[in-house]
Amino acid sequence: MDLPALLEQYGYALIFVGTLAEGETLLMLGGYFAHQGYLQLGGVIATAFVGAVCGDQLFFYIGRHHAKGLLQRFPKLRDKVQVALHRVENHQVKIVLTMRFLWGLRIALPIALGLTSMKLRRFFWLNLVSAAVWSCVFAVIGFGASRLFSKLVEDLRHYEYWIAGVLVFIALAALVWHLGRPRRAKPPAT
Repeated sequence: MDLPALLEQYGYALIFVGTLAEGETLLMLGGYFAHQGYLQLGGVIATAFVGAVCGDQLFFYIGRHHAKGLLQRFPKLRDKVQVALHRVENHQVKIVLTMRFLWGLRIALPIALGLTSMKLRRFFWLNLVSAAVWSCVFAVIGFGASRLFSKLVEDLRHYEYWIAGVLVFIALAALVWHLGRPRRAKPPAT
């Protein structure tokens, strides 16, 4: 199978699965493939939005219904989590709106929010806003990077002889410098 056929068949599914947890890289790659014409940018954004919302809702649910039992079994972990939970409790809205932009915390923060007093409905609506912004931003970054990269490659073709000449000159200069520098005398063998 070639790349267009693979992306047509599995592209959106991979973006969905990838955005359940973290997914910035897959989302930017989806934007890149949308610019290349393999996927639709709107489809990439919508898929990432749904995957991100589903993942965060799942982790919030886990935090709300299962994390307390886990913390009771591990008292040392519970003490550390309590300090963090105090901060999360005081800044719930800010955390929900920014959590998906904090790499490495996309799973931990919804679980932590599930342990707070935040209402499910409030989390859901804030999560929708955050996921909409996040999916648009990272898909457009991937799309724009592809556009910039394509333009750069196109522009480089006009200068490839000059670039090759400069690289050959640098290589020859390095070789002359290496061959022309004075040799260090080897210490006498003992």
